[in-house]
Amino acid sequence: MRSNSTATVFKSISRMPPSRCSPGAATTGPIFRKIAADAWHINAGSAIIDGEVVVPSADGTTDFSILQNELKGRSKKIVMVAFDLLYLNGYDLRKLPLFERKALLRKIISETDIQFSESFEVDGREMYLHACKTGLEGVVSKIRDSHYISGRGNNRVKKTCAQRETLPIAGFALDGNKFDGIYLGRQKGKSLVYAGKVDHGFDTASAKDLQTRLKPLIRKTQPYAKKIAHRGIWVEPSLLAEIEYRAKSAEGKVRHPFFKGIREDS
Repeated sequence: MRSNSTATVFKSISRMPPSRCSPGAATTGPIFRKIAADAWHINAGSAIIDGEVVVPSADGTTDFSILQNELKGRSKKIVMVAFDLLYLNGYDLRKLPLFERKALLRKIISETDIQFSESFEVDGREMYLHACKTGLEGVVSKIRDSHYISGRGNNRVKKTCAQRETLPIAGFALDGNKFDGIYLGRQKGKSLVYAGKVDHGFDTASAKDLQTRLKPLIRKTQPYAKKIAHRGIWVEPSLLAEIEYRAKSAEGKVRHPFFKGIREDS
């Protein structure tokens, strides 16, 4: 099960001392030095592991914006979450059933700081609903005895959660004379904070209707308590939009947002 916001980084982890790792290697350099150090403790001569780099929070979820901030420096908070094992000690394991590969994976990383991605053999709908309720991005379902196939295939299905919220419109963007989306706000106490930009879900008619509704609300300054760097045409945040999205960042910004319409009672 994937957490709600991760940077997908497929790693080839080799058991090479961190001090000998090349700065250009995928898992090394100052940013990923911790991952390389963790990999040194894998109980294997060599291994290629499929996984993700994340920054876990106290409740087990992750946040892509926090990960991005961590990757700007020499992060000590990032961890690798491992969910498959492709090669072990020179042997190609991709033809082995998934459950056997994961059993071997669990064994070789048990004494490391690399986290093992658990599998749950439960009702798929029940797991999906639980993931969405918890605030995760969704679930990945795999056939337990499937082989490892690079790229897309029929052996795995990713089902993302769709969350929905009503948020005030703080402004809109133009690309030349073309409508280019809306800026959202979120009420935090008496202040309005930036909640993201939506540029999907509009057609010609809805974009025209939105501009007609927003033009009478235009103001000179941003309505946000803290200014953002984006350029836009700012409005009084009295018009409410229905937004569908996958997840929220720690700051409350929506991820993968989609415009669903205007709340007519606003």
